[in-house]
Amino acid sequence: MSEEMVIRCCAPTLAAIKTGSLFNCAFENRKEMTESLRAVNHCILRKGVTALPLRYREGKALIYLCRMDMLEADLRDPLAEAILRENGYPDGTPVQRIACLVRRLRECDSFPHEIGLFLGYPPVDVRGFMEHKSCKCTGLWKVFESDEQEARRYFARCRHCTNAYLQRSREGWSLSRLTIQPRQFSYKTISNERKETA
Repeated sequence: MSEEMVIRCCAPTLAAIKTGSLFNCAFENRKEMTESLRAVNHCILRKGVTALPLRYREGKALIYLCRMDMLEADLRDPLAEAILRENGYPDGTPVQRIACLVRRLRECDSFPHEIGLFLGYPPVDVRGFMEHKSCKCTGLWKVFESDEQEARRYFARCRHCTNAYLQRSREGWSLSRLTIQPRQFSYKTISNERKETA
């Protein structure tokens, strides 16, 4: 698992814009996966970001990269709590709820619908997806009930962040340097620095 892959798939989470990101990665075996995750976590843990394997099947791992502090805040939303309770999640810490998500992923061939809550998607849109409502637009998620224009701005912000992070990665910035602590600086700083050095 290369740093470039983590940056490409998870830049908004590294930049503290988005709670969590998911991506699939091929590994020859579980040992390689564990060693790779250990190396990534060495770069990001002290900045408040964690990379976890949610599932490993047939040489592919589903990797979840998240900010636990943001996840904890997201899951305190009353609608998020209601959705989790309806799907058998216990009250508890984000780690306990991630453990329940891991169990749900083992039981399901597809993604359980509530997984959006772990990625920072608005609970009203997670509910809308579960109830098969017609959506207003599609980006990182399907927008059902939340503000469409605000969602579109957020999607654009995440795309801009990813592009800026990939550019900085090509310029030699490490994963550790690109992973920020909240309130340290934002992806806009990285984008602005690029303009200044151009």
